[in-house]
Amino acid sequence: MSKFNFLAPVSKEMKIVESRLDRHVQSDLAMLNEAAGHLISAGGKRLRPGFALLSAKIYQDDLENIIPLAAALELMHMATLVHDDVIDNSLVRRGTDTVKLAWGNRVSIYAGNFIFARAMSIIADYEDVEIIDILADTSMKICQGEIIQMLSCYNVNLGLKNYLRRIERKTALLISVSCQLGAMLAKAPENEIKALTRYGYYLGMGFQITDDILDFVADEQTLGKPTGSDIRQGVITLPALYALNYSAYKDELKQLLTSPQACDREADRIIEMVIDSDGIEYSYWSARHYARKARRQLDMIPEHAVKKTLLEITDYILEREY
Repeated sequence: MSKFNFLAPVSKEMKIVESRLDRHVQSDLAMLNEAAGHLISAGGKRLRPGFALLSAKIYQDDLENIIPLAAALELMHMATLVHDDVIDNSLVRRGTDTVKLAWGNRVSIYAGNFIFARAMSIIADYEDVEIIDILADTSMKICQGEIIQMLSCYNVNLGLKNYLRRIERKTALLISVSCQLGAMLAKAPENEIKALTRYGYYLGMGFQITDDILDFVADEQTLGKPTGSDIRQGVITLPALYALNYSAYKDELKQLLTSPQACDREADRIIEMVIDSDGIEYSYWSARHYARKARRQLDMIPEHAVKKTLLEITDYILEREY
């Protein structure tokens, strides 16, 4: 698949966001600067700031008032990644050492807290209670999602509803809110704000399902982290969930997936069984289902070059390799 630059319509603004990320995480503590700077330099897709800027671009050309929001959204996301790597004991992210590996758990926790606090400080400058309330509520739900995932590890009796609730809170909500707040700050009509909010939600669900598929089938170097990471940590995602219910291997899988030792030792075998069970095909079907729902929301959005980009993104999330 050729590389798709969905940020092209807002590339100028994204360069400003990128430069401000560096500035926002500066402090009087050298170690904190190094840890936060390391995370920023590792890069990333920058989905959340991108969606805020794209949603606003439909309604206004000058995005100066959206740039602080975009930076804050990326900082929020980065803070969750730092904490997530501590919880998951992850050593590699985006093809480079995690903050956890380079500086340890204590610095990682404090760095994540600091980055999150900076994000909230930026948002406070808008002096808009509604924006603050939306992001506070989203932050609480993200935390709840991580706790739900932690409590769900190695549990083969949890069904589709549990999985969807996890990925909603882990990924979909912040992408949805990014679209919502970008449109709100650009003074979009209320019905179009709601449509873009739903677009972000459905896109986020499809994006995370694809992410979970890639953990089984992607090239490790392209993915930027070891494949099978979820299985090794006992995190049962949609491909495995399908295999647990419909595969000829379901009894063996249940035995393996309830054992932390087996999940680590037999991860390659588990991946092989999941792939043989059609769990990957079913998961791609589910991701396409959410992508179609996302596309339908754009029927309510006026014709604009950015609308075409948003439509193209729904294809990208299904075709991406990392």
